[in-house]
Amino acid sequence: NNTTTKAAETAKKAGTTRNTGVRTMVQIAMLAAVATVLMLWEVPMPFIAPSFYKMDLSEVPIMIGAFAMGPLAAAVIELIKILLNFVLNGTTTAGVGELGNFIMGCALVMPAGFIYKQAKTKKHAIIGMATGIVCMAVASALVNGLLLLPAYGKAFGMPVDTFGAAIIPAIHSLTTFCLFSVAPFNIIKGIVVSLITLVLYKHISRLLKGSQA
Repeated sequence: NNTTTKAAETAKKAGTTRNTGVRTMVQIAMLAAVATVLMLWEVPMPFIAPSFYKMDLSEVPIMIGAFAMGPLAAAVIELIKILLNFVLNGTTTAGVGELGNFIMGCALVMPAGFIYKQAKTKKHAIIGMATGIVCMAVASALVNGLLLLPAYGKAFGMPVDTFGAAIIPAIHSLTTFCLFSVAPFNIIKGIVVSLITLVLYKHISRLLKGSQA
């Protein structure tokens, strides 16, 4: 009976779609939890940025999520990570640091995920991550210079024009701070995250695909 067969096929497709949606939500939750934990371990880079700029590896599971599920899923993981960290640890930057972390994280992982989605090869993964690093560096300089650092300075009554001058003598304004400190900091972070992701992704992706069974 054709009607019965079509109904069975429709029900099967609906069940598969539901299973896929649940699986995706579980994977997003798992990767966000790992990212939140990794965000707790921060390493300062005093050779290039002030002490309140600290590098963490929380973008690694988010980059893996971008490759496995696409750029929008990566943005959701990034948002959940920021919200969880905010709830668990509060903020020491009046929310400015958290906003910056979200924007820079998305600037790194979303272009990478979009490019990799076009052709899931190692070459596209590398091109995607390199593009993400450039996007994050540009976004960090612009967003910090125009929005985040002025807001940070206003919130805490601190002058921001000489941030980093003691570290890099060439810094004498907010613009030079963003160019010589903020952007390089994010480039280094992006390279470290990308290298670790490149090593781990194939192993982690097997586990993610295994959960589809």
